Amino acid sequence: MPEAPPGHLRIYLGYAAGVGKTYQMLEDARQLRDAGRDVVIGYFEPHARADTIGKTRGLETVPRRKVDYRGAQFEEMDADAILARKPSVCVVDEFPHTNVPGSERPKRWQDVQVLLDAGIDVLTTMNIQHLESLNDQVHAISGIRVRETIPDWVMQQAEQVIMVDLTPRALLNRLIRGVVYAPDKAQKAMEHFFKESTLVALRELALRQTAHEVEIRQTDLEDLPAGDSPAEERLETFITGHSERILVHVTSEPSSAMVIRRAKRVADYLQADCFAVAVEPEAGKSRNAEERELLERHLNFARNLHVETRVIEGTDVAETLVDFARRNGITQLFMARPKEHERRNPLSRSLAQRIVQLARDMQVTIVAEREAAQSS
Repeated sequence: MPEAPPGHLRIYLGYAAGVGKTYQMLEDARQLRDAGRDVVIGYFEPHARADTIGKTRGLETVPRRKVDYRGAQFEEMDADAILARKPSVCVVDEFPHTNVPGSERPKRWQDVQVLLDAGIDVLTTMNIQHLESLNDQVHAISGIRVRETIPDWVMQQAEQVIMVDLTPRALLNRLIRGVVYAPDKAQKAMEHFFKESTLVALRELALRQTAHEVEIRQTDLEDLPAGDSPAEERLETFITGHSERILVHVTSEPSSAMVIRRAKRVADYLQADCFAVAVEPEAGKSRNAEERELLERHLNFARNLHVETRVIEGTDVAETLVDFARRNGITQLFMARPKEHERRNPLSRSLAQRIVQLARDMQVTIVAEREAAQSS
């Protein structure tokens, strides 16, 4: 039998614990399962977060391997059991984790590599401070030397790097309310790693790194001879050159203003072109007067920030938006986190999930608003 092609790696990147990486990963895993994929959880770290734990319900979990070390018993991801199970997709939390001595491989990312080599797609999570090349910068910013790191080439082999973003102020609010850690641990965290100035700097590092990941993938595609890659049809995205181009999806929802601000800030930082794009529904399904007024207000807000605006028509919002992005050389796409009722409906494939699946050659940033973050 021919050897199975390697699996695809998708990394959910954040700048600190509590921004929503694992929640978003599990949300996407559930969507993949609902779409007919065979999904299992290879490793999940709950951290006593009830809403995140709730996302695991209905997903099969492969039992962990028990490892004895210095008179104590530890649990690690069981790569062999996952290989024997042969799922289509495996969810693996905490990508940079160091396995307890006595494990077959020293690092979890090495376990993941085994799964990928076997043709299993992997969804995983990590924070920016665990990237090896940034270790000195993170130490200078935080005063903390991160010991668990992954080589840069491991991130570069990921087909998708999705930054799950949350403002530092909103993250600190979650910390104060006990959503991220227990109250005693939260207080210590805010006195050290979770200082707002540290979080702001780490967030900027994460934004720069995700932009760098887009550039790497862009260069790889441009270097391929015509016809040598199944991704050839995506090359049109990059014919405009190496400059970053950012698209923000604008709707009538209140969160659109926040997403426009976030995208504009990143565009200014990267000196990138920025487009605010709204998708009008097909004829006969026009918006009501209130929705039209709110949408126009957001478009005017974007224009006031010197963001170029477009209103395009299409029957399928995800396909229309991604098609526009690809035809206009967009490298990063910003959108709001799905509304609560969309996330809770197991039969609904959210717009965010569809865009992530369609825009495989772009960086997709899902921005959580403060209200949504408090309820997650």
